[in-house]
Amino acid sequence: MNTLRGQRSLFGEILDWMLAPLLLLWPMSVALTWLVAQNIANRPYDRALGEMARVLSQQISVDQDRVAFSLPPGADQLLRADETDEIYFQVLGARSEHLGGDQALPVPSDEEIPAVGELRYRDDEVHNEAVRVAYLWVAMPGVPPIPGSTSPALVQVAETLGKRSQLATEIIKGVILPQFVILPVAVLLVWLALARGIAPLNELQQRIRRRAADDLSPIDEREAPEEVSPLVRAINDLLERLDRSLATQRRFLADAAHQLKTPLAGLRTQAEIAQREIDAGEREPEALKRSLQQIALSSQRAAHMVNQLLAMARAEDREFAARVAEVKLARLATETVRDFVPRALEQRIDLGYEGPGADGDTAEPQRSSVRGHALLLRELIRNLVDNALHYTPAGGTVTVRVVGDPFGQVVVLQVEDSGPGIPPAERELVFQPFYRALGTNVDGSGLGLAIVAEIARQHGATLTLDDTRDSPLPDGSGPGARFTLRFAAWPGEHLPLARSAGLGGERT
Repeated sequence: MNTLRGQRSLFGEILDWMLAPLLLLWPMSVALTWLVAQNIANRPYDRALGEMARVLSQQISVDQDRVAFSLPPGADQLLRADETDEIYFQVLGARSEHLGGDQALPVPSDEEIPAVGELRYRDDEVHNEAVRVAYLWVAMPGVPPIPGSTSPALVQVAETLGKRSQLATEIIKGVILPQFVILPVAVLLVWLALARGIAPLNELQQRIRRRAADDLSPIDEREAPEEVSPLVRAINDLLERLDRSLATQRRFLADAAHQLKTPLAGLRTQAEIAQREIDAGEREPEALKRSLQQIALSSQRAAHMVNQLLAMARAEDREFAARVAEVKLARLATETVRDFVPRALEQRIDLGYEGPGADGDTAEPQRSSVRGHALLLRELIRNLVDNALHYTPAGGTVTVRVVGDPFGQVVVLQVEDSGPGIPPAERELVFQPFYRALGTNVDGSGLGLAIVAEIARQHGATLTLDDTRDSPLPDGSGPGARFTLRFAAWPGEHLPLARSAGLGGERT
């Protein structure tokens, strides 16, 4: 079961590639804004905490080599006066004795001990609640420091994070809420920009749609956007090739109609003559026989013409020619030659085959395989042999030959005769449809060699035409014609040199 794939939209794909990254970056922008807002919100409150810690450090005094801490009356309530957050402070002496404040406030680790008088900040917890702590070590004159310490006194001030969270939230709202308005506007502007950007493509589409069915003239590239110029050039190239193909078909149909007129007109004339003779009461058998013979000849010519036209159409059908497989060329040649043996005997022509399988060996033809279509290749050989028998006089010879090179790269098919030959000036013209060589009185449609050329082209074979002899023989026989086709051998073939033998052991 075939699954139909949805048609892609260029507009939609560009829009997706523009909006998808934007929608992915927006959450990242929110996260980065939150971090920046937290940093901005911490700065003023950290500064206030630091000032409080310094003020408390100034309340430490030394009395008889002992460290003391005292606050003015009401200072403790003033210090903790905050409607949003809880404020904690702590003052420790040289031996970590508690001098004032809250005992629940954690002490910084040894790794966090800074230089004396340096203000530091850290995040900690008090009663399982996150707090921000500002602390510093204070040096007291006259009091020796304890071992492992840099200062005899520690001052800490901490507060919960309520105000900071509120400020960060306000900052986030101030930044993010406008984005909810800007983002849809940006999407709308992108949509309008893309619609305007692809408008020239729509105009190009309309110009092509308005064209007449028979208008194959090139599209003006100057009216198309620069980005689609390669596409327009490709379409123009296709239109040019299509125009040539249609012109060839029109000429072929005109020539075919002209060629069919003659046998059909003769058929009608002979039928009218026979009818008049019967109406006039003339019942001479010989006269009727001659009329019937002419009718049969005309119908035979018309049938041959129709068969050749069908063969030409089959050869030009690319889908038909594309169905290729391994074809044993020698076997096709021998079978075709056998089909023409009765006609060669009737015309007293020596028809023979030379090549693999000529001595009855059934294994040899399998070593002359090519890649192709068996029916078309059979039609090719038939037309070559039919052409040779048409132009070879009684007593002449026609030879079909299959030859391979010792390296197994090519398979060569040759059909040669002892007829009048073809002048060099006409050797390219004889492969055109309905062309007949000058000076010949042989009946034919003029399509046989055109079919051969088309089938050879479909199979990638090279086709050459030359004389079989340098000059005519003393008995008046012409130089003869030799058609040579070189096919690529089937992959893996290794052909031996062909040996000469008559069909079935003797020539016809």
